[in-house]
Amino acid sequence: MKILVYKKKLIIFDLDGVLIDSKANMKYAWNSVNAKFNLKIPFARYFKNVGKPFKTILKNLGIKQSQFAVIEKEFSKKSIKYFKKIKLYKNIKNVFLILNKENVKTAVVTSKDSYRTKKILKFFKIKVDLIQCPNKKLRGKPHPDQLLKVIRKFKINKKYCTYIGDTIFDKLASDRSKIDFVLADYGYKIGIKKHKYFLKNPKEIFKLI
Repeated sequence: MKILVYKKKLIIFDLDGVLIDSKANMKYAWNSVNAKFNLKIPFARYFKNVGKPFKTILKNLGIKQSQFAVIEKEFSKKSIKYFKKIKLYKNIKNVFLILNKENVKTAVVTSKDSYRTKKILKFFKIKVDLIQCPNKKLRGKPHPDQLLKVIRKFKINKKYCTYIGDTIFDKLASDRSKIDFVLADYGYKIGIKKHKYFLKNPKEIFKLI
């Protein structure tokens, strides 16, 4: 296979709606939480906030902070229980195989917790160079903190970095990090319907980088 030379040296991916379709998984988990804690908040309202850290979503939904920990624990438990509801988008594996072979660095920046993120990537046999999930020291999307940490870790000039996401929160984080943003048009597209640079299919990434 011919070795390709890409302009981009670091491709950062969101997880949900970009690498995986986890909407059915989230719906099962949220409905279980909704019933157990009598929240009376439909999944549609929850889903509009997907892309932000879980605790931020709960706050936006008007849930008391005193309930955050138990709700997050239950949601994670049910998400793992319905793990098989998660699907990998077509061509994702081939994309990573090629990027890894061509020495383009890859990272995942997601609002999902570290345990489930690693479990998902391991299950689908997706190898990435770095995974960055929320923690107490970094503000979640739409803040740029997670992306900036990844960029600093690799010590790569921002003009050679790209973030692929599917929500307005991804775009805002990317804009605030001052790196290129590419919309996963096949994903959820929460709060954003169009963008100058977009992918109809994951394999189209090679036309943009």
